[in-house]
Amino acid sequence: MSRTEDDGPEPRILVFSTNNISDPGIDLAGSRHLHYPATVSVLAMPCSSGIKPAWIVHALESGQDGVFIASDGEECAFLPDCAERTSRIAAQAQELMKDKGLEPNRLKMAAVCSVCAEPFAKYMREFADALNRLGSRQVPVG
Repeated sequence: MSRTEDDGPEPRILVFSTNNISDPGIDLAGSRHLHYPATVSVLAMPCSSGIKPAWIVHALESGQDGVFIASDGEECAFLPDCAERTSRIAAQAQELMKDKGLEPNRLKMAAVCSVCAEPFAKYMREFADALNRLGSRQVPVG
């Protein structure tokens, strides 16, 4: 399905990525000019298990339509159980989201490796479609 101007704006997605693992894959998606929404913003950090659930809620309350965690998966150089820790953080964030009246499906997580350009672009397109079905969370300006 292709978008038209009548479909409204693309959803705003904040991606938490990791410097050594997922960020190179995301950069590769850009350098290969793979199609995904231009409204995707990336925030890199050392390890996905360092994300705080409150950051996710804050992003959504500040106008992001969705948050995507590009997890290190099993390739994390810092922690052998990074994937499990990050999964627990995502679950905690979804509980906080429920408490605040935010749809838990506005948070997604997947392992993204340094050569995962095509999977990343596909995740972003699919997540944007899912967010469009949920409706906009965008905060009015002014």
